[in-house]
Amino acid sequence: MAADKPFAFICGSDDFLVGRVGRDRWAALTAQVDDEFSREVLNGFAGNVSEVETAVNRFREAVQTISMFGGRRAIWLKDVNFLADTVTGRAESTLKLVEDLQAILAAVNPAETLVLVTAAPVDRRRSFPKWCEKHADFLLVGGDAAAAGEALAGVVLAEAKAIGASFGPGAVDLLLAKIGANTRLLVEETNKLAAHAGDGEKISEADVAELTPNVAEGDFFESAEAFFSGNLPWTLKALHRHFFTGGDARPVISALQNRNRILLQVRALIDAGQARLGPRGLDGLPAAASIHAARFVGATEKSSYNLFSQNAWYVGKLAGGAKLPPLRRLIDSQQEFIAAFEEIIRRPNEQEEVLRDLAVRCLS
Repeated sequence: MAADKPFAFICGSDDFLVGRVGRDRWAALTAQVDDEFSREVLNGFAGNVSEVETAVNRFREAVQTISMFGGRRAIWLKDVNFLADTVTGRAESTLKLVEDLQAILAAVNPAETLVLVTAAPVDRRRSFPKWCEKHADFLLVGGDAAAAGEALAGVVLAEAKAIGASFGPGAVDLLLAKIGANTRLLVEETNKLAAHAGDGEKISEADVAELTPNVAEGDFFESAEAFFSGNLPWTLKALHRHFFTGGDARPVISALQNRNRILLQVRALIDAGQARLGPRGLDGLPAAASIHAARFVGATEKSSYNLFSQNAWYVGKLAGGAKLPPLRRLIDSQQEFIAAFEEIIRRPNEQEEVLRDLAVRCLS
């Protein structure tokens, strides 16, 4: 903790990242406190205003408690979630309690009590986080939500560095495409991939493609994979498994539409001679992006509507696995997905039958 700051405040948009950094900081703080009974961890997670009040009151009592043996105390208020832009966080009573929390922190004497607060997510437009930036040993973990993609890549690279691993070209992008914004799973997958690659070997795109599941598409991936493989029996079995566990038709249709949108754009580029499928994915994607960039102004986030926001290797894998139907068939499929969505509105209790009919029409 900075010598001129009364407490440490660590925040960010991702609770997992904030928690990891918080544990390291807590270990450093408690190293300065010999008596284990002078170390106290308090839960700041609150589902309503009453729980916010309980958390703040417990924190006040902990800060005001004097060590039995006259030494320093260390207190960690962790997993604070009532500083976010939520119903609980916006409540007038919560805002008053946050003012109380600020008063408690302002009175902390670091010579007697070491205090750490970790919070995620946090609405940094409010006065309390701004006050913490000025008066606390402040750390923002992972940047703002707008930089989420870079933050996730940073998580992967930092974890790889910590365990002595590294990634080859395109491997990190593919990992993010397959896992999505799940920091816990990204860390686990990085460790798994590093163990598979072995000491001193880089994690390659091929490793990620072979070993990492397509979690970003959720539990609906099998249905989409089966459908675009053109395998009708597999598609029907995948749909049955999905509905047997109580699934809903709409996420499946969404997964099908997302994949089909990408394939439509790939097919159009290939037919125009501006790209081709190669061993490393969709070759020519950067050059095609420079030609068509004007049509995607403002579309910077990863989306199936914008082919150029996708990983080239992953797109090539999707297109290759689908054996890339002709443009007319892809357009017809998209129309079928729309019709199926309208049909489940009319027949909400027959969703599996609607999707089975869709599969039969498209794949027979």
